[in-house]
Formats: sequence, structure tokens, C-alpha cells
Amino acid sequence: DDRLAGALAALGDRAVGLAADLAEPTTGRRAAHLALDTFGRLDGAFVSVGGPPTGAALGNTDDEWRAAFDSVFLAAVRVTRAVVEVAGGPVRLAYVLSTSVKSPIPGLAISNGLRPGLAMWIKQLAAELGPQGSRAVGLLPGTIRTERIGALYDTPEKQAANARSIPLRRFGEPAEFGRVAAFCLSDAASYLTGSVIAVDGGLLPAL
Repeated sequence: DDRLAGALAALGDRAVGLAADLAEPTTGRRAAHLALDTFGRLDGAFVSVGGPPTGAALGNTDDEWRAAFDSVFLAAVRVTRAVVEVAGGPVRLAYVLSTSVKSPIPGLAISNGLRPGLAMWIKQLAAELGPQGSRAVGLLPGTIRTERIGALYDTPEKQAANARSIPLRRFGEPAEFGRVAAFCLSDAASYLTGSVIAVDGGLLPAL
């Protein structure tokens, strides 16, 4: 994959790549072992899966729901299980969720249905792993300027209209989201666990 090769070239020896499907049950274990074999230790994981198909509440097929549950929900569970087992000690875990955890997004019924459940699973995970010194947090990105946004808002007019609904009046940049994720996984956040944190420019009307 050219994009993977380009990212690895930019990161140099700080990264190693694995082209795989997170819906495949063995991917989490393969990735965990690759990290351990490459760097000699495994400190945790930053888990991000692709967005499920768009659709109204009754607009998606059973097959789309099942496939999304496998790739969005079970993929996160499998990766976590593998990382905890392979690391053999305290780990730091962060999960990319969505603002749909707290408020439904029109046209994204599958995300609205699955992400809140995954957030609750992360809350339980944090409580169960906490006594061993492990931490787990969920991150709720708002409208971040990625390829996914281009698919959801496919014209400049739609993008401008969406930006006007955000208190900061603009889309977030990937680096802005990345800095929050890096903090959550760092020693500076050593007393942070079981939380979900919105990185959304103030978009969510809920606390």
C-alpha cells in the first residue's frame, strides 16, 4: 500500500507497518507480537477502526450491521485482548470513538448504535484493568479534516455549512486530535482512566 509505505518512510525507525484487516480475528495478535518483536516491549495501543456505512435508522441491511459490529466493536475487543495478553503488564489504551457516543449524528445510524456500547465497554475495561495499573480512555473526535469528512460532506458548500455549526467555526486538524491522544497515552495523564474526551471544537451540546 503506497500510503502505508509513505507513512513508514516519514516515521523512519520509530515505526513498523502491518497491512491487515481489523475484522480478521488474528490481526490484533499479529500486530501486538510485531510491536513486541520490533521494539522489545509493548506499552499499549491506540485503537482506531474505519467508519461504518452511512444510513438512516431503518436504512441499513442486516449484513451491514453485522459487518460493522465485527469491524467496529469486536475488532477493538480483539485488539485489546491481544495487547493485554502479549504485553504481560500494565498498558495504556486509547480508543477513537465518535461524538455519536453522546449525541446521534444524522445519517450515521450504525455508528450511533455501536459507539455508545463500545464506550461503556471501555468504562468497564478501565475499572477491571485499573488495579493492575493499566489505563483506558475513549476519544470523541468531532469533524476532523480527514478522508472520511470528504465522503460525508462532498461539496465545499456542505463543508462550509457544517463548519458553521461548530462553535469554533472550523473543522479540526488531525494534528490537533493527535496531540490530545498523545497526552492521554503519556505519563502526564497517569491519573486519567475510564473517561471519554470530546475533541470537537465545542460541537457537542451535551457535557
